[in-house]
Order: sequence, then C-alpha cells, then structure tokens
Amino acid sequence: MSRFEGKKVFVTGAGCGIGFKICREFAEAGAIVALNSLDNSETIEACKNINTDLKKEVVFPFPGDLSDTDTITNSIKDFAEKNNGLDVFVANAGITVFSKFLDVNVKEFDHLMSVNMRGTYFSVQAAAKEMIKNGTKGRIILMSSVNGIQAHLWSSAYAMTKAAIRMLAKSLASELGKYGITVNAISPGATGTERTLEDEEYVKEWSAVTPDGQIGSTDDIAYTALFLADKRAGHINGEEIVVDGGWTTNSPLPENLKKTLTH
Repeated sequence: MSRFEGKKVFVTGAGCGIGFKICREFAEAGAIVALNSLDNSETIEACKNINTDLKKEVVFPFPGDLSDTDTITNSIKDFAEKNNGLDVFVANAGITVFSKFLDVNVKEFDHLMSVNMRGTYFSVQAAAKEMIKNGTKGRIILMSSVNGIQAHLWSSAYAMTKAAIRMLAKSLASELGKYGITVNAISPGATGTERTLEDEEYVKEWSAVTPDGQIGSTDDIAYTALFLADKRAGHINGEEIVVDGGWTTNSPLPENLKKTLTH
C-alpha cells in the first residue's frame, strides 16, 4: 500500500511551484488531492499534468481566490463531502509585498492581509471543522517563511504575515490537539520556483550566502510536508521546520540585493 493511500489532501496556492510539487508528491503516494489556485485555467492544467503523468485521475481542481473566504471554505467543504472526509490540509497560498515601509499603501497592504492572514486563517478553520466532524486525526500544515524569522529591509508587511503564521501554528496546536489534529509550519528559505528563477542571478547569488552552498528546491519543501503529514509524525505539534540550508544561522544577503536595499 502507498504511503498515503486513500488519504484526502487539500492544498492551496498549488498551480505551480511549491504547492504544485506538494500535490504531485501526495498524489504519487496514493492520496486523493484537491488542488487550489487563483486562476481557473492554471488550476485545471496543473491537475491535468499530474493526472496524465500518473495515468490516473486523483487530483481535482478547486480554483478560487484565498481572500474570498466563502469560495475557499465552500471548496474545502465540498471536497470533504465528496470524499468522505479530509485528512491533510496544506495552507500554502500567499502573496508577497516587497516594498519600503514608507511606500507601502493601504490597498496593497489590505490585499496582502486578505490573502496571507484572513485567507489562511479561515481556510484552516474550515479544514479543521471538516476533520472534527469526521473524527479525523488530521494534519494541518502552514507555510511560513524565513522572512518571518529574520528581518531585512523592504519586507515589513510580508514578514509580519509570515511571523503571524508561525504563531498561528502554535496557537492552533493547543486548541486542536484535543481532537487529534496537529498543526505545524514550514519556513522555506531561498527556493527555486518558476517565479524566483526568472531572476538569472537567483541561484548564484543565494547559493553564495547559504551555508550548504545551494538554494532549496520544491522537492525539499514537499518532502517536509509529507513528513509532517505522515502518521509516524503524529507527536510533532505546534512546531516549525526551517528548510533553508542553514541560511538563518547568520542570514547574510546576496551582494546584489544588499546594494539594492541600501539605495
């Protein structure tokens, strides 16, 4: 039997990058997966890609904006009802605001909070309710960031949301533990994705300031998510796993970024 045979998994922000890889790994391990992404066509295409590769239909599209709480909570409820429960929920969706503190405007700040904070909070709430309703000893995995641990210039708004997600994991572990539900966070460091690799210097620059001499991959984050979701990790609760090759030990910035931030 596959590691997650028959388990029901819902992943937000999974049209590409880390979320997509998490969906793929769970599907390969036997799970039934709900793939959420903002764009309808991207969501459908992402599911098609995984299902085609695996030669079976186990990943299903649930497009929707995480900031639209009614849509995302209804999607979670719908998936759980169709599949007789929910075992794992990965709150991966999030957006970034990289801007000087004095330049951040209310509109972009509110959008950031509506996705990273409100969207995460209420999607997790909806997932927990489904787990409790079905008596599932579920796993909730939140996606934080090293930006929520180590501060640097131009990331104040984004960083505060990721720091809050770390605390949310601790708070919910205490509240949901009595139901057999664990809540943990993953904090990736520099990771190669479709978005980050658009910068031709990204790999070189970040590898140079990471103790193990390389950037992270989506594999690294996905494998961590599957570890936390495994039944053998059931006594890990309210914790954070930092996947950054050791970057947060001293947190140096790449030279190009350092020059940008000081001008």
